[in-house]
Amino acid sequence: MNKNTRYEEDLYESDYIEEGYEDDYDGYESEDSKRRDKTILGYRIVIVTLCVIMIALSVGFIINSKRLKEKTDQERLFMEREKTELQIGLDSMIVELESKNYQNDTMTARLDEARQLVEQLKRERTLNYNKLRQYEKEIGTLRTIMQGYIRQIDSLNTVNAKLTKDNIKVKKDLAAVTKRADEAEEKANELTNKVKMGAVLKAGGIEIVALKDNGKEPSRIKNATQLRVDFHLGGNELAEPGNKWLYICIYAPDGYLLANSDAAAFSFEGDKKVYSARRDVDYQNEDLPVSIFYKDENLTSGTYRVEIYCDGLLIGQGEAYFK
Repeated sequence: MNKNTRYEEDLYESDYIEEGYEDDYDGYESEDSKRRDKTILGYRIVIVTLCVIMIALSVGFIINSKRLKEKTDQERLFMEREKTELQIGLDSMIVELESKNYQNDTMTARLDEARQLVEQLKRERTLNYNKLRQYEKEIGTLRTIMQGYIRQIDSLNTVNAKLTKDNIKVKKDLAAVTKRADEAEEKANELTNKVKMGAVLKAGGIEIVALKDNGKEPSRIKNATQLRVDFHLGGNELAEPGNKWLYICIYAPDGYLLANSDAAAFSFEGDKKVYSARRDVDYQNEDLPVSIFYKDENLTSGTYRVEIYCDGLLIGQGEAYFK
């Protein structure tokens, strides 16, 4: 478009206005304003709608975030509670098994495994369902194994308690039998002692006689050259018959033993005892008179005492006074 053409259009528009077309122009301008207003109104409605949608989305996001947080907190609390219950279950199982006071290598290994699992649970900061299920599975396996141990131990304890009870009964019965045996042995010993005591020979009617060489009794002891001890062995059916050695020990008035010339001795109470004289006799469980002589030319006045022994026992004693 050249300048002349543009000038003609402006002139035409000017003429058009001047000729009375001002009202039509105003109408066109009013319609444009209405369209602009509708457009603006549409924009405003869209903006408001978008704002409402954004607000709704924000509110929904906040609500969902809150719900998600609450759900997460609930899950965390659930996990912590499950974790605590698993720890308590493991601890109680360990304590129960340790209280049985019975362990072997396999049980010790299982206990160590349970303790390590407890420590691992304590160190866990975050748990999920998969980990939780894994722990539950491991703990379930351990619980099954340990419950088997506990049943075995309880069974062994039951058997041991029965054996202990039976052992106590056996010991009591044995003690009773031993007591009866001891009592029987004691009675047997008493009876044996009584028999032995009853079997001991007894010397009775003991006399000490001073004699001269011619066999007569002197008026004074200083004239005597020997002493004769007379007695009799009492009859005893319980005594063992046969040859018996009889020993006499004569004590002078001064208390000294009048020993034989060889200072020979016999056994008495586990020791050796010097005798004055002895004699071998044949005893057949009947009364047997016995005389044993002792020679000594240095006899003095006073009381003489004599002890008679047989089978290592003192079977009699007597005394006599001589002027």
